[in-house]
Amino acid sequence: MDFALRCLLVTLGGMIRCVDYRMCVDTLAKVHENPDRVPRTVRQANVSRLLEMLGRPERGLRGMLVVGTNGKGSTCAFAVSAAAATGERVGSMPSPHLQELRERIRIDGVPVTRAEYVTAFSDVWQAIECHDLPVLAQGVYATTAAVHFRRAGVALTVAEASIGGSRAAAAELGLDVKVVTGIGLDHTRLLGASLAQIAEAKVAAAQDGDHVVLGRLDPEAATTAERVLKERTGLSVWRMDHEIRYTARVAEQAEQPVQAEQAGYARRAGYGGHPGPRGSHGPHGPHSPHRPVTLVDVTTPRAVYRDLPCPLPGAHQHHNLAVAIAAVDALVERGHIQEPDADRLRARLASTRWPGRLELVETRLGDWTGRVLLEGATNPQGVATVAPEILRHARDSGNGGPPVLLFASMDDKDVSGMLAPLPADWPLVLTRTGAPRAADPAALRARLAPDRRGPCVTAEDTGSALHRAAELVGPEGLIVVFGSLYLVGEARTALGLQPA
Repeated sequence: MDFALRCLLVTLGGMIRCVDYRMCVDTLAKVHENPDRVPRTVRQANVSRLLEMLGRPERGLRGMLVVGTNGKGSTCAFAVSAAAATGERVGSMPSPHLQELRERIRIDGVPVTRAEYVTAFSDVWQAIECHDLPVLAQGVYATTAAVHFRRAGVALTVAEASIGGSRAAAAELGLDVKVVTGIGLDHTRLLGASLAQIAEAKVAAAQDGDHVVLGRLDPEAATTAERVLKERTGLSVWRMDHEIRYTARVAEQAEQPVQAEQAGYARRAGYGGHPGPRGSHGPHGPHSPHRPVTLVDVTTPRAVYRDLPCPLPGAHQHHNLAVAIAAVDALVERGHIQEPDADRLRARLASTRWPGRLELVETRLGDWTGRVLLEGATNPQGVATVAPEILRHARDSGNGGPPVLLFASMDDKDVSGMLAPLPADWPLVLTRTGAPRAADPAALRARLAPDRRGPCVTAEDTGSALHRAAELVGPEGLIVVFGSLYLVGEARTALGLQPA
């Protein structure tokens, strides 16, 4: 690769410094560590100052901020597909990334190149060093995305909040459509130990004059959301099962006309091939003209949409699709975009992919061949939601034996709660990722429920854990990887899958 492509020369403090992609990765790892122990509140407040130093790159942005406990990434993926059906270029900011930093900045669902990431990061890091601004890692991610979107001439944005709501760095971008996918017990150390506290932290992202789209909420969370929103003025609020409704049905693929442009979108987004030794078929397996597909009808205060394809597996994705369509309708209501063409909307939605969420991979590890199911659920509610799909895959297991669970998590997670929705007699491999605050396998083992009956072994890292799981499950068996998005990302890399 040409040196100018992979390196930029940045003048910092009178010194010439070479910035490459590896430096971006290493620098952000240090930012995560916060070696100077700068208080979180200070680093959080500096995000706005950093944007000011960068010339307010977010000022030209319009779009939505998606918050919630589960379903944010899938909802954003659907929203990008739907908004792109208007012909606009759509920038998006998923959080976290699975394999590479550059996955956090996308245009029309496709991650930027390493060179593009380095260019935007260099601007941000120069401002941080010149003005001595310690910032949260999430602040660096958000500002780097805003800088790239300005440079690329992209104004329409779908941003995913990391953990909180009003305190999320992406909230500084000032996007006036706020989406709450749902509320569950997670990140309680930062957000609070009750649904009410977590709902308050997330729904507080809504500001005066915003358009708010609420997914289906537990009654305790819904009551809190209503109270928080009453403190705002000039809001438009659409709620699932009230202003927003949806129904879903299973149909044959043949019922839907095959769109040539749909295949084109998938190829441009990098979903046309089969990476890895035997390939990833995504959530559905090889394409077949007669395989069942789910069609969703969505009603919002603006429109009725019929026969929208939902390519992501699981009943929970029907809800996420409906929330995304309502959010895009809110953008239309605000005048941010035109109403999408119906045929282009269906074609774009049909090409939606979201890696690491019930992603089934047929693969080879040494002499072992079998299937690996990659699932990004990171809390008990998330695992319970996807458990029916995991059980369905288990029933289809090629060798007739039980799957092997490969599990890792952060040190503050409810380990027994995440494992509870799945059979207690399935073999379990515990490992740790390279993430900050990743739990040690021995610590995970100590937190297992007393009634867990299946064999349990530990492995030092994701690669060795995959090989240990393959030995336990046997040829043509199923390995289920879950508990941490870091684990899913490391597993994708170990399996030879490219960032997507």
